[in-house]
Amino acid sequence: MKPILLTAESGSDITPEIAQKYGVTIVPMHVSFGGETRDDGSFPTTEMFAHYAKTRELPRTSGCTPHDFEVTFERLQAEHPGQGILHLAYSACTTCSMQSAIIASEDRKGIAIVDTKQVSAAQAAVVIAVADYLAANPETTLEQAAAKAEEIAKTVRMGFFPGDLDYLRAGGRVSNAAYLGAKLLSLNPLIEILDGKLLSTKKYRGSMAKVVAKLVDDYTENLDPSRPLYLIYGEGLNEKIRLDAERFAKDKGFAQVSWVQTGCVIAAHSGPGSFGIVGFAK
Repeated sequence: MKPILLTAESGSDITPEIAQKYGVTIVPMHVSFGGETRDDGSFPTTEMFAHYAKTRELPRTSGCTPHDFEVTFERLQAEHPGQGILHLAYSACTTCSMQSAIIASEDRKGIAIVDTKQVSAAQAAVVIAVADYLAANPETTLEQAAAKAEEIAKTVRMGFFPGDLDYLRAGGRVSNAAYLGAKLLSLNPLIEILDGKLLSTKKYRGSMAKVVAKLVDDYTENLDPSRPLYLIYGEGLNEKIRLDAERFAKDKGFAQVSWVQTGCVIAAHSGPGSFGIVGFAK
């Protein structure tokens, strides 16, 4: 049986190196600012942050188009005839990408699409876990792989602190009153993915260094230490906070700790200096 090909959006924040290692084809999402629309991953987040600081124009993000997927599916099927394609989609609650993939696959055989109901490093965690499973079980059919992907996706957990609430306020995701209150009281809203939706579930009070330590302590209690743990950082997060977070996680028994940097899709909403944690439920 020929191996199954995996695809995912750039919003998964899978680096080119990781994509090559696991054989994942990345389909670009898009970011618009400064009068032009560009592929996510084709430029650094610092360029986007600098533009916002100068103009106060909030970058806008958009999902992959049907054409993006048509080009990808056509190329993969031409290069790998007869191989199945499994697209592990960015949460369909947050973007049109999965619908675009469905449209592009309508007249093609051998393509399965799964809503991971995850974003950023949480989507990456699903993709990597599925890739590992397929490597260990090469006889898996496309239908079986899709079912396994859905099973894996349900076990992934993600908690995330935005780095700069000004980005959320500018995008209308928090009110001016809530923004000012959070600033005055040093409140950091925790964003979690629940059934595919990004929701603010609780607030942590204190400096980023303090709340990161508390989040790692709280969140790892319900995660499986024998599975990989992913720590998310946005450009600008203090290096000491990163070192401490990794040390805290390893002290909690997590031997497989990896860092994932936010790409432009997530960073356009969270700003610089964000932090998050992704793992697998016990």
